[in-house]
Amino acid sequence: MFVRRSLIVAALAVSVARCGDQPTAVRPAAPQFLEWADTTVQFSTSVSQSNGSEGGAVYMGPHAPLRLEQTRVSFWAVRGQARSVQINYKGRRNAEPRPFLLLTMTDPQFVPGIGELAMGDSVLITVKVNTRKLSVSLEPTGLQFGTPGQLTLWYGGGRHGHDDDQYNGNDETIDDTDLAMFYREDQKHPWSQLAATQSIADQSFTYAIPHFSDYAIAKLREWAVQW
Repeated sequence: MFVRRSLIVAALAVSVARCGDQPTAVRPAAPQFLEWADTTVQFSTSVSQSNGSEGGAVYMGPHAPLRLEQTRVSFWAVRGQARSVQINYKGRRNAEPRPFLLLTMTDPQFVPGIGELAMGDSVLITVKVNTRKLSVSLEPTGLQFGTPGQLTLWYGGGRHGHDDDQYNGNDETIDDTDLAMFYREDQKHPWSQLAATQSIADQSFTYAIPHFSDYAIAKLREWAVQW
């Protein structure tokens, strides 16, 4: 009996030792967000209705740039009517404004704190642009769509994008295939990668969004394995 117990204890010790040698998956760090290459970049925006005319609570044409401390636009979205907002950017090396964001929607369905919208009802939409990294916040947070809206983000103005005027040979280059679109529900939730459609030719990502949250372009990071 003593010998049998000794063998069992030895077997357990070997098993524990082997388990200690197994690799342990480590959760990846937060995404490495793509930053604006030009710290003096300016933004302009336009809002369009289904009939093609400009409208909404705020309208600013291409000759009315949003300054860095005013990088937001608000407009009324109506259920059953097409609304879209486009935000362009212009840096020191851009002769003409270039696109950064295009958001289109026809079916805002549910507003947190208000409830479901009837056909023809409206909700005030706000788009906030981050002036340090290529990310936006869409409000009201948690707004849900019946038919998803469509969001396109261009990353040509990011560091090491085609419009980067601060690149030097000592910096780390970023391949287009190293990038992805990410989102988070709010600041209490982690960032998650989206299965967005990438256009390398246009340097953009497009995704059919079911609801409002925060969206960003970031560099992919592989899962780390710690031995």
